[in-house]
Amino acid sequence: MGEQGSSSSSCFAGFVVVLSLVLNASVLCNGGKTSNFVRKVEKTIDMPLDSDVFRVPPGYNAPQQVHITQGDRVGKGVIVSWVTQDEAGSNTVIYWSENTKQKKQAEGKVYTYKFYNYTSGYIHHCTIRNLEFNTKYYYVVGIGHTERTFWFTTPPEVGPDVPYTFGLIGDLGQSFDSNSTLTHYEMNPRKGQTLLFVGDLSYADNYPNHDNVRWDTWGRFVERSVAYQPWIWTVGNHEIDFAPEIGETKPFKPYTQRYHVPYRASESTAPFWYSIKRASAYIIVLSSYSAYGKYTPQYEWLKEEFPKVNRSETPWLIVLMHSPWYNSYNYHYMEGETMRVMYEPWFVKYKVDVVFAGHVHAYERSERVSNIAYNVINGLCSPVKDQSAPVYITIGDGGNLEGLATNMTEPQPPYSAYREASFGHAIFDIKNRTHAYYSWHRNQDGYAVDADSMWFFNRYWHPMDDSTTADA
Repeated sequence: MGEQGSSSSSCFAGFVVVLSLVLNASVLCNGGKTSNFVRKVEKTIDMPLDSDVFRVPPGYNAPQQVHITQGDRVGKGVIVSWVTQDEAGSNTVIYWSENTKQKKQAEGKVYTYKFYNYTSGYIHHCTIRNLEFNTKYYYVVGIGHTERTFWFTTPPEVGPDVPYTFGLIGDLGQSFDSNSTLTHYEMNPRKGQTLLFVGDLSYADNYPNHDNVRWDTWGRFVERSVAYQPWIWTVGNHEIDFAPEIGETKPFKPYTQRYHVPYRASESTAPFWYSIKRASAYIIVLSSYSAYGKYTPQYEWLKEEFPKVNRSETPWLIVLMHSPWYNSYNYHYMEGETMRVMYEPWFVKYKVDVVFAGHVHAYERSERVSNIAYNVINGLCSPVKDQSAPVYITIGDGGNLEGLATNMTEPQPPYSAYREASFGHAIFDIKNRTHAYYSWHRNQDGYAVDADSMWFFNRYWHPMDDSTTADA
């Protein structure tokens, strides 16, 4: 019996060694690389204004640019927004759950704005509150004129082991590549339930006089997704719309009129930084283009915000911003550096799991690194491996008119695990409190293909090394 037990133990030990070698080999093969994928070289072209994706819905005063986002702290509220062109019309949203069929209604408010020689349509925002968790709802807008019906599903109740799937898109714009990105996201079999959008929406400011008609076309373009699932908004530099040469000196005017967020629910004083809970995730949204230095409103809010995160309730701590802190492309290089210096010690202290950013029109994933030891005179100015630090992912590859960022710094720095200049989207699929599966999908591949992926180990509940390069 002893001999047989010894033999079994030896076999098992041998199996573990072989398995370890296989896993290590896969780690060595998968990480620390610049992709050798070669795209067809072609110019990014905006879709013309008569494209079918920009079509105005038929009917008098038909609601258009319908979009939803989370409307409260925990996911029991939804902000429904839409535009009517002919007249203000009704502010009412009629809604009912798939289960009860009992119709209820909520009343919203209407807004308009002027920007240079443009006058907006009638922009409606209505918050539906006290919904049931994990329930499909139908809603109708355009009451009294041309009614349109949509639906959404509320998230499960906030809890530590609630599975939930987030999509990720940034820097989308309205080119043919943008359309490909959105289609790939919609067709991905992993099916994102809520989309985390890391800034730069319409790129209207790229057109003469910041042509706000391009805000309208973009709203109609993305309606096919955002009318049915919440997009969580992050402000980017193309939302600033600061144009003193044409008399427009109020930053973010079109964006703040069109896209409302539940910032007051997290005691924020401005819609550019806020937080929400959704399923097992705590999501903090920051603004790269609002003041963030010491004593500023954003700084003071974030200082109070991190201690509120209860990882026993929401294990996954996700941060969204626009300008990346770790970026090895020559585009926008080090633009996020001053914000990193201010906030990175907090990210490490509170064990943020992942940071998603945009701005750079390409894809990159970092290893878990930090650079908080440097104090001007000690010379410790290189990022170091840090298992309390987040993974930084740049996903500014939505497909906008400005094209891809193809020029990378060489050699590839050790903190960079994978980088590629391609358009695409990502999925962050939370399984439970310890594990989440992340995948990035380039537009040129089939809908189910992972171009880059990794298993995330939660920093609070399972802080094991989840590096994908051997020397990270």
